[in-house]
Amino acid sequence: MNRSSSSSVTRRDFLAAVGAGGVTLSLGVAPLARAASGSKIPVGLQLYSVREQCKTDLPGTLAAVSKIGYRGVEFAGYHGRDAKELRNLLDDNGLVACGTHTPYESVQGDKLKETVEFNLTIGNKFLIVPWMNESKSKQEWLDRAKLFNDIADKVKADGMWVGYHAHAHDFKEIDGVSAWDLFFGNTKAEVVMQLDTGNCWAGGADPVAVLKKYPGRAHTIHLKPHGGGPEAVIGEDKVDWKEVFAFCESKGKTQWYIVEHETGKDPLDAVKRNYEALKKLGKV
Repeated sequence: MNRSSSSSVTRRDFLAAVGAGGVTLSLGVAPLARAASGSKIPVGLQLYSVREQCKTDLPGTLAAVSKIGYRGVEFAGYHGRDAKELRNLLDDNGLVACGTHTPYESVQGDKLKETVEFNLTIGNKFLIVPWMNESKSKQEWLDRAKLFNDIADKVKADGMWVGYHAHAHDFKEIDGVSAWDLFFGNTKAEVVMQLDTGNCWAGGADPVAVLKKYPGRAHTIHLKPHGGGPEAVIGEDKVDWKEVFAFCESKGKTQWYIVEHETGKDPLDAVKRNYEALKKLGKV
């Protein structure tokens, strides 16, 4: 999420509110996410885009998202439902869990095991940390990189990946090096670089240049418009989508495109218009 968004609720607040009581594990292990069919990169939706709709009617919202054509969803909180309930909702709507935005604390210490079990049940393999506090300490970012390397090793046996999602402050420089580069320049290839095209632009960086610096790391990427106004969708903004797609479909090793749109007056209409824009571009 872009911290300058007009929404009064930040993703950090949102995750704290719905994630704290929502991670109740179902016993047993379910299969990992189904492999996407076809040659095109499948398109999922970050559910933060329709957070209010999810809060009031998660089953209906998932049905609407599936009807639009999205093949997967990335969770940003679980709305009080346990893993088995979520898996049933996904299966009922023909959707795959293409990621979870998992709070930083949930991938550390004793909580990591619970997080892995939860995500095995819903069929998700991408554990993406959506937020780490801005830090001006180079050593703190290096310590974070070491921690993610360790987590990547721990979840590998379960066929999972850990990763980090971009915010504008990640592109601020510390002694001439961006926090983003301190982190991803010191993490192994198994740590997913979930670039957010809109947040990257908001932080003063070029998404294409950032992607090219880290080939093979963008296993999932947030396609978020930047510029063009709050209702602008993919292709109506300033992101160089042709170059973004060209990289993701070659050196990026991208497994999922994940649409995020935070500012539309009608969120479901906004995510539908983004999907239709991708269709016009030949991406779905």
